[in-house]
Amino acid sequence: MECSEDQHRIVLGVEYHGAQYHGWQRQKLDPVTTVQGELEKALSKIAASEIKTVCAGRTDAGVHATAQVVHFDTTQKRSDKAWTQGVNTHLPDDISVRWMAETDPSFHARFSATARRYRYLIFNHPNKHALFQDAVTWVYRPLDLARMQKAASYLEGKHDFTSFRASACQAKSPVRDLQSVRLYRAGSLIVLDVQANAFLQHMVRNIAGVLIDIGSGKHDPKWAKTVLDAKDRRDGAVTASAKGLYLVAVEYPERFQLPETPLGPFLVHSSDC
Repeated sequence: MECSEDQHRIVLGVEYHGAQYHGWQRQKLDPVTTVQGELEKALSKIAASEIKTVCAGRTDAGVHATAQVVHFDTTQKRSDKAWTQGVNTHLPDDISVRWMAETDPSFHARFSATARRYRYLIFNHPNKHALFQDAVTWVYRPLDLARMQKAASYLEGKHDFTSFRASACQAKSPVRDLQSVRLYRAGSLIVLDVQANAFLQHMVRNIAGVLIDIGSGKHDPKWAKTVLDAKDRRDGAVTASAKGLYLVAVEYPERFQLPETPLGPFLVHSSDC
């Protein structure tokens, strides 16, 4: 829906650590703490009127974001600083507005997006990491990166991802275009980097679960294709933890001229940690 002549369409780049939240989406029937709820309260204080937001991707409980994109409409005129630093003064420390832009009223944070990119962080070490326990998923069994990457190659492309969607997923179609799946290691940290036109509920976490089982030697790499072809969630692996999942980029047509956010998250691990 386009805004009226006296309204402004504002776009925000939002970062958050999702460990303490019941996901992005505000809950109406059972009020709990959500990222959307906290952001809308802060925005409404700056606007001195109720603000409702739309996001690029509704992340689940415990999932993080370094580059969530949000839009809202308002008749209030405020400075760029008010929509960033001003809003941040009313937000918890684990949510931050990183940038703002006023854009074309045809822009829609969800429907204008052409691709989304997530990163899943696995701390692969015999001993758990105390400092980043809510920021990474710990896997103590040694993981073979080459086996995981070979398995991932079977998932690239346009497929029916029924085997990788949550049973409660409400998407009308299970077909998604998985544009790239890449894995790399930095010391004890393994990064699973995936990009698609859109994702199903729990899709990245279910992909991570399959790849972790393959990397640990539980299954052959071709098992990833067997799971995909089955089109049955019961044939997949256990859903991996939300702790290591980050929304790191959302792509839009250039005509909207939105700021670019460096890919995150910015965690540093030494090779012997």
